[in-house]
Amino acid sequence: MEYEQLKLENQLCFPVYAASRLITREYQPFLDRLEITYPQYLVLMVLWETNGLTVNDIARKLLLNTNTITPLLKRMEQQALITRERSKKDERKVLVKLTSKGRDLQEQAAQIPEALEKRLLDSQLEIDDLVKLKERLNDVIEFLSK
Repeated sequence: MEYEQLKLENQLCFPVYAASRLITREYQPFLDRLEITYPQYLVLMVLWETNGLTVNDIARKLLLNTNTITPLLKRMEQQALITRERSKKDERKVLVKLTSKGRDLQEQAAQIPEALEKRLLDSQLEIDDLVKLKERLNDVIEFLSK
């Protein structure tokens, strides 16, 4: 008996997964120069936007569990990119702040999105199609996050 619904070509999840992996691979040369990983880059982007967030706030923005993000933050602290300290108002909360080294990476990282956009536009993809794809994926994320 054949199960059409189980064929890889019929899955929504596989092209999303594969595209994510391949896009992350495109980031790697830039991130290697900054000596950070892609998940660290995501944390830095969140903190560049709003410095001084709690671990829970960062995890929520990145759709991660705190037990996933905590080891990542520990490594970033060892690299002197961030500091973690207990909130003076509520000791249950841990505040994450950029160090000067973490803030300095922002200027170097600022060219990454444009370089990746240029790389994608060297293909037959159009900017409008990429924007629409991002919007549709955000719709899927919003729906599945409820």
